[in-house]
Amino acid sequence: MTKQIRQLDGVVIRFAGDSGDGMQLTGDRFTSETAQLGNDISTLPNFPAEIRAPAGTLPGVSSFQVHFADYDILTPGDAPNVLVAMNPAALKANLADLPRGADIIVNTDEFTKRNLAKVGYQSNPLDDESLAGYVVHPVALTSMTVGALAVHEVSKKDAERSKNMFALGLLSWMYSRPYESTLRFLERKFAARPELVAANVAAFKAGWNFGETTEDFAVRYEVKPAKMKPGTYRNITGNAALSLGLVAAGVRSGLPVFLGAYPITPASDILHELSKHKRFGVLTMQAEDEIAAVGAALGASYGGSLGVTTTSGPGVALKSETISLAVALELPLVIVDVQRAGPSTGMPTKTEQADLNMALYGRHGEAPVAVIAPKSPADCFFAALEAARIALTYRTPVILLSDNYVANGSEPWLLPDVESLPDLRVEFATKPNGEDGTTFLPYLRDPETLARPWAIPGTAGLEHRIGGLEKADKTGDISYDPANHDFMVRTRAARIETIPVPDLEVEDPDGDARVLVLGWGSTYGPIGAACRGLRQRGLSIAQAHLRHLAPMPANLGEVLRSYDRVVIPEMNLGQLAHVIRARYLVDAISYNQVRGLPFTATELETTLEEVLKNV
Repeated sequence: MTKQIRQLDGVVIRFAGDSGDGMQLTGDRFTSETAQLGNDISTLPNFPAEIRAPAGTLPGVSSFQVHFADYDILTPGDAPNVLVAMNPAALKANLADLPRGADIIVNTDEFTKRNLAKVGYQSNPLDDESLAGYVVHPVALTSMTVGALAVHEVSKKDAERSKNMFALGLLSWMYSRPYESTLRFLERKFAARPELVAANVAAFKAGWNFGETTEDFAVRYEVKPAKMKPGTYRNITGNAALSLGLVAAGVRSGLPVFLGAYPITPASDILHELSKHKRFGVLTMQAEDEIAAVGAALGASYGGSLGVTTTSGPGVALKSETISLAVALELPLVIVDVQRAGPSTGMPTKTEQADLNMALYGRHGEAPVAVIAPKSPADCFFAALEAARIALTYRTPVILLSDNYVANGSEPWLLPDVESLPDLRVEFATKPNGEDGTTFLPYLRDPETLARPWAIPGTAGLEHRIGGLEKADKTGDISYDPANHDFMVRTRAARIETIPVPDLEVEDPDGDARVLVLGWGSTYGPIGAACRGLRQRGLSIAQAHLRHLAPMPANLGEVLRSYDRVVIPEMNLGQLAHVIRARYLVDAISYNQVRGLPFTATELETTLEEVLKNV
């Protein structure tokens, strides 16, 4: 049968099912196919914290949302145009997010009385008209997959597990996605079991052919490639981009990179990725705990490497004493905090921006460090390079504040020219620096950076004392002198405050906006999409985004005072807003949420419109 092909400018699809249904893999493969076509993409994985929550229950629902379009997009989308629901729990958990008229593809095989009862359905929603406002496509995904694999030498259990590939094949047909890369992926993934390669390929093709032949899907859609800057792109997650940024930092500095890490969600993927890059001089160590991990990283920096440690909020709390030691020793150290919802164990797989106060102030004594935050998955690469640059140049710990949203989300990344990356080479101390020509003064500072010399242990004539006790200026001897302590505390603070960072750039297309939206970290996408929506409706609004949170840009105060109102959306209870109010005496409007989910552009647009009305 001949099917109609309809052009769309963008689509949001959400795959949802039990945590064992392979929704993350399905979404990832669909995203990879979409990236090959040249669409702009943004993704939002969402999965339970439990390794395997009870099957068929609401807490066990795992989902993957992908937004792709023929234009520049900033978020994974507010509401799915299509929901693929593998069971009743997936339908119930996600239905409230769907707009009326959305397509729902449901696996009818799972809508049994038992599964319906697990999630509180009194009747089958596929039969009781409760879904009348949606376009429902009932598909017997499980039984059709099992039937398609009847001739293959796989167990019924393995056949049922392949239903996610059937769904992927159907959606790939429906949105005209290429599939060659998925077939190659399946060959690699199941290389040790050829029967599973054949089964999954057959399930995928069965889904594709079902879309081609069934009368239920009368329309096929196309989304043309986006107009993007010429170059080579790859789809990348924030954790992967951050890892490659650290590898690039090692190459551009000429230093070995040492990662000391203890596995913790959602930072563990950085350890996994960096462990693959030994050929670039990267050494990874999975420590027995968070304290050992940061201690080893600091020791590596003392020995002349770029020391890095990765963690999330609970781990930063454990590492705080050693970070304070790094402040006292004045050695480079990069601490990556991939934030998640807290406090304590909190919600490990959900996102939040609530570690800002800890990054800025969460150490005993006056122990300032530099703090920066990436704004998107691809930006994690450049943020990692910047963190390394500051750490190496100014001999200081740097906290890099990523979060679960950017860490596990993905977007196209334009591969940079390696020669365009910053030169991070450092000069180690090689000879005495005292006036007499024979004495080494470990705390004699560079007058421009206030950084002390970096002397590799074992260098002849450069023996010096290290440790957490206060050091005397220049000599590094232990000192309890009140005046010296005051001087050293102020000098360490000045070293951070005088780090030159780029001025804050403001996007104010009309130049007459009276309201500024200020953000940091992963709020960049939702803020940008909300402001874009308001401008398209003829409303004037400005936006600016902070990468450097300590020190802050020198022109920030001037920028803030240029607007009648400043709105600061954050996924916390107003931590940046408190800093802005205290430091710049600006009565910023704090707009907050702590739901474990990113802002939607629609809710921000509505909030900002109310502010504009009252200016």
